[in-house]
Amino acid sequence: MYLNAPLETRALQAVERRRAAESERQKRIFNTRNRVIGLDVHTLERQVAERREREEMERQWDAAHDKLHVSIDRMVLEQQREDEQRRRELLDELVQYRALYQRAEDSRDADINYKRQGALELNVSSPESLGPSSMQVFQGEGVGEHERKRAQMEVNERTLRAQREEQKRQEKEHKHKELLRGKEVVQQDLRAVHLDALEEECKRAACITLKSYNQAQAHERWERERQERLRQEGEEMAEVLHMVTSDLLTECPEAAERESEGSAEDPRVLPDRWKGMSLPQLSAIYRQREEQRAEREIQRQLVRQRELAWGLQQLQQARQQVEEERSMRELERERRVQLDKYNQQLAQEQQIHQQYLNKQLYTNRPTAHYFTQFNTSSR
Repeated sequence: MYLNAPLETRALQAVERRRAAESERQKRIFNTRNRVIGLDVHTLERQVAERREREEMERQWDAAHDKLHVSIDRMVLEQQREDEQRRRELLDELVQYRALYQRAEDSRDADINYKRQGALELNVSSPESLGPSSMQVFQGEGVGEHERKRAQMEVNERTLRAQREEQKRQEKEHKHKELLRGKEVVQQDLRAVHLDALEEECKRAACITLKSYNQAQAHERWERERQERLRQEGEEMAEVLHMVTSDLLTECPEAAERESEGSAEDPRVLPDRWKGMSLPQLSAIYRQREEQRAEREIQRQLVRQRELAWGLQQLQQARQQVEEERSMRELERERRVQLDKYNQQLAQEQQIHQQYLNKQLYTNRPTAHYFTQFNTSSR
């Protein structure tokens, strides 16, 4: 539609298109935010969205194209199948027509090629027996028309009889094939039923065997667990009887102070039968504990004195640090006062220089129209 437009219209459309592109470009370039940041996020997002939309459209187009190809291939295959079927039917009809109406036995030279087998008997004395080369009887003169019609009717009747016999024979063959096919299907069904019955019987026998094996395994496991439980109960009862009759529960004091086999002066203490320490042993332990407590108190006093001395030393260091910080703040205050005086002097000098520039040097100031001539185009 655009190519068929007049030349002036296309030129105007091209100018308008360039103007719109130029305005869009100026909006992008003269945008302070995009110029400072250096990245047009909205444009990038729009480009990404357009690219995704374009890829989605291409994917849909490819899918539609593939579906169209598949449908066309199916149509071509169906057309080829129909053409092949039509060609086969035409060939069958042609063969049937030739078998009915163009038999070699009914041709004019059947007496020569087939030794007069199936050919009509011609009488030389009659006009019908004359051939075309005799120039006696011509086609269309009606000579022997009734005999020819009668012969044609006999041929047609014989052809129809042959067709009916062939059709009956084909129907019998078809029925016989259907009967054989039905018998074969019945035999296959019976064989499948028999195989299914055998398979079910095998499965049932396997299940019975597996059940018997599982029951035997369960009985054997139950018997083994019963024997183990009886053994554990016997051991526990023996242990209880031993504990009841042992020296541990009877609290025999002589049980833990039996002499060893090698030395009678150094008796061996049995830990599993020991009932506790005696009073002299407890007194020795208490005395040793009091001595350890006194030593720990002395050590605690020493640690306290050491911490006190360390605290005094830290306090002195803190006071020295406070004095140093006070002196540093005084020096910093003096330095800032001097720096303020220097800055004031520089400000006065700069103000004098700025007044010189504004009043004496830069007397011809540009107007607002001077700045409007810059940055008017994006190129």
